[in-house]
Amino acid sequence: MKVLVKCFSQVKYAVGTSKLALDMDPGSTTADLETMIREKAAGELDGVTLRTAVNKHYVSEPVPLEDGDEVAFIPPVQGG
Repeated sequence: MKVLVKCFSQVKYAVGTSKLALDMDPGSTTADLETMIREKAAGELDGVTLRTAVNKHYVSEPVPLEDGDEVAFIPPVQGG
C-alpha cells in the first residue's frame, strides 16, 4: 500500500524533503512508519518527540494505516 508522508520543521530537514510517498506492508501502523522515518533521518531525530496526524487528525496511539492515507509527523514547536 502507498502512504503519503508530510514532514515539518526538524523532520523535513532530517529526511531532506517535505513529502514522501512510501510503500508499506499491509497491516503497518503509524509506529512502523515513524520507525522508517527515524531510520531515514539517520539519528537526527533521536530524542525528538513527534506528534502524528493521520488524514489531518491527531492520533496519540499507533493506528493501522490504509492505502492512500496521509500521515504528518510534527516535531515540537520551536521559537527564537
